[in-house]
Amino acid sequence: MKNFGLTGVAGYIAPRHLKAIKDTGNNLIAALDPHDSVGILDRYFRNTQYFSDFDRFDRHLEKLKRDKSKQPVDYLSICSPNHLHDAHIRLALRVGADAICEKPIVLNPWNLDLLQELEEETGKRVYTILQLRVHPSLIALKEKISNDKSNRKHEVNLTYITSRGPWYGFSWKGDPSKSGGVATNIGVHFFDLLIWLFGDAQITKVHLNEKDKMSGFVEFKDATVKWYLSIDRNDLPEEVVAQGKPTFRSIKIDNEEIEFTEGFTDLHTRVYERTLSGNGFGIDIARPSIQLVYKIRNKALSRDRETMHPILLNK
Repeated sequence: MKNFGLTGVAGYIAPRHLKAIKDTGNNLIAALDPHDSVGILDRYFRNTQYFSDFDRFDRHLEKLKRDKSKQPVDYLSICSPNHLHDAHIRLALRVGADAICEKPIVLNPWNLDLLQELEEETGKRVYTILQLRVHPSLIALKEKISNDKSNRKHEVNLTYITSRGPWYGFSWKGDPSKSGGVATNIGVHFFDLLIWLFGDAQITKVHLNEKDKMSGFVEFKDATVKWYLSIDRNDLPEEVVAQGKPTFRSIKIDNEEIEFTEGFTDLHTRVYERTLSGNGFGIDIARPSIQLVYKIRNKALSRDRETMHPILLNK
């Protein structure tokens, strides 16, 4: 049994990590969040030490490391806001723990260089959650694409609309300096998926860059992709609204819809299983998507209509 710490335990994504820690037979001994709505801990770990203050949490982990009569944390799971990931990863390495960090692992590519240096110095590792890489339907798609010997570039349309209320803009998620903006906060795992499926990004264009939606074009080694990401409910298709659903997710490859709406329940647990067995997604795997989303959010707008997503062309 491994001992875990966790930052951001009151946040949206934390329950998936709590479940994964429990499902893999491990124990959460310390948790941090400045907000004290953390009653969910009782559902998974009743004896976890909770801290609302970062400095006290830091000192607690340091004490566990140095006190030979105590059990230190083996892993620190990081579910905190995006702009805090880098600092919390460095905390993990400093107290002798491996880090398991939600995506995006960091906001800026150059932060990865220092983290890799710290890995070498401490002997500890940094892992991230790229759950689409363990989705059964997408694993099958990856195999199908890999077996395609036609040498043609696939044509892909990616659409992801996940409506959010006014709260989003007032939270850290609505601040691009903290979240990285729409392409980073809600899109990074899709861009990682595209890199995994189709190889390195070669050409990047951005056609729309607003606080609640972004759209653009990326040419990968084996595909051209028109993408549209939005948190605006008004972008949802009428049939989705009629069904009372808040989210629309679509990936079309060569005009064929890829079905992967099911099978998301235990993906974090599968990633944890891989990580604990020594086969997690490390910095080298995460780096290409971090570089791509950084380039996207800093790219000048293009007026090239030929590469625009159909939603933009129809507006």
